[in-house]
Amino acid sequence: MACHKVGPDAMNGVGPVLNGVVGRAAGAYPDYSYSAANKNSGLTWDEPTLTTYLRAPRKLVPGTKMTFAGLNKDQEIADVIAYLKQFNAQGQKVDP
Repeated sequence: MACHKVGPDAMNGVGPVLNGVVGRAAGAYPDYSYSAANKNSGLTWDEPTLTTYLRAPRKLVPGTKMTFAGLNKDQEIADVIAYLKQFNAQGQKVDP
Protein backbone atom coordinates (compact mmCIF):
# COMPACT_ATOMS: atom_id res chain seq x y z
CA MET A 1 0.00 0.00 0.00
CA ALA A 2 2.99 2.31 0.23
CA CYS A 3 3.34 2.55 -3.54
CA HIS A 4 -0.16 1.97 -4.92
CA LYS A 5 -3.64 3.01 -3.81
CA VAL A 6 -7.16 1.77 -4.47
CA GLY A 7 -10.55 3.15 -3.54
CA PRO A 8 -12.65 6.21 -4.38
CA ASP A 9 -10.11 8.68 -2.97
CA ALA A 10 -6.99 6.97 -4.38
CA MET A 11 -4.36 9.17 -5.97
CA ASN A 12 -1.18 8.40 -7.86
CA GLY A 13 1.90 8.26 -5.68
CA VAL A 14 5.12 6.35 -6.12
CA GLY A 15 3.04 4.01 -8.29
CA PRO A 16 -0.19 4.53 -10.21
CA VAL A 17 -3.68 4.05 -8.80
CA LEU A 18 -4.78 0.43 -9.21
CA ASN A 19 -8.55 0.99 -9.43
CA GLY A 20 -9.83 -1.13 -12.30
CA VAL A 21 -6.35 -2.43 -13.11
CA VAL A 22 -7.54 -5.95 -13.96
CA GLY A 23 -8.30 -5.72 -17.68
CA ARG A 24 -6.57 -2.34 -18.17
CA ALA A 25 -3.76 -1.75 -20.64
CA ALA A 26 -0.34 -1.33 -19.04
CA GLY A 27 0.87 2.24 -18.76
CA ALA A 28 -2.59 3.72 -19.23
CA TYR A 29 -3.70 5.25 -15.91
CA PRO A 30 -4.07 9.05 -16.32
CA ASP A 31 -1.53 11.51 -14.96
CA TYR A 32 1.09 8.95 -13.95
CA SER A 33 4.64 9.07 -15.29
CA TYR A 34 5.19 5.51 -16.48
CA SER A 35 8.50 4.15 -17.70
CA ALA A 36 8.82 3.77 -21.45
CA ALA A 37 9.15 0.03 -20.85
CA ASN A 38 5.73 -0.10 -19.20
CA LYS A 39 3.99 2.23 -21.65
CA ASN A 40 5.37 0.37 -24.64
CA SER A 41 4.97 -3.16 -23.28
CA GLY A 42 1.71 -3.83 -25.12
CA LEU A 43 0.46 -5.73 -22.06
CA THR A 44 -3.05 -5.89 -20.70
CA TRP A 45 -3.31 -6.60 -16.98
CA ASP A 46 -5.43 -9.73 -17.19
CA GLU A 47 -5.09 -12.41 -14.50
CA PRO A 48 -2.41 -14.51 -16.24
CA THR A 49 -0.30 -11.42 -17.01
CA LEU A 50 -0.68 -10.06 -13.48
CA THR A 51 0.31 -13.46 -12.10
CA THR A 52 3.51 -13.43 -14.13
CA TYR A 53 4.22 -9.78 -13.31
CA LEU A 54 3.61 -10.13 -9.58
CA ARG A 55 6.04 -13.05 -9.50
CA ALA A 56 8.87 -11.10 -11.22
CA PRO A 57 8.03 -7.59 -12.45
CA ARG A 58 11.43 -6.85 -14.01
CA LYS A 59 11.47 -10.16 -15.86
CA LEU A 60 8.17 -9.46 -17.61
CA VAL A 61 8.82 -5.74 -18.15
CA PRO A 62 12.59 -5.07 -18.27
CA GLY A 63 13.13 -1.39 -17.53
CA THR A 64 10.05 -0.97 -15.33
CA LYS A 65 10.28 1.64 -12.57
CA MET A 66 8.67 -0.80 -10.16
CA THR A 67 11.26 -1.73 -7.54
CA PHE A 68 9.17 -4.52 -6.00
CA ALA A 69 11.06 -7.82 -6.33
CA GLY A 70 7.94 -9.96 -6.61
CA LEU A 71 5.93 -12.55 -4.69
CA ASN A 72 6.97 -16.20 -4.44
CA LYS A 73 3.79 -17.84 -3.19
CA ASP A 74 0.97 -18.66 -5.58
CA GLN A 75 -1.66 -18.01 -2.90
CA GLU A 76 -0.28 -14.51 -2.17
CA ILE A 77 -0.39 -13.67 -5.88
CA ALA A 78 -3.96 -14.99 -6.16
CA ASP A 79 -4.96 -12.97 -3.08
CA VAL A 80 -3.52 -9.74 -4.49
CA ILE A 81 -5.36 -10.23 -7.78
CA ALA A 82 -8.62 -11.08 -5.97
CA TYR A 83 -8.23 -7.91 -3.90
CA LEU A 84 -7.60 -5.74 -6.98
CA LYS A 85 -10.60 -7.23 -8.79
CA GLN A 86 -12.85 -5.81 -6.05
CA PHE A 87 -12.33 -2.23 -7.32
CA ASN A 88 -13.78 -0.80 -10.51
CA ALA A 89 -12.17 2.08 -12.38
CA GLN A 90 -13.86 4.61 -10.09
CA GLY A 91 -12.58 2.85 -6.99
CA GLN A 92 -15.97 1.49 -5.96
CA LYS A 93 -16.10 -2.05 -4.55
CA VAL A 94 -17.92 -4.43 -6.88
CA ASP A 95 -19.08 -8.02 -6.58
CA PRO A 96 -16.49 -10.52 -7.84
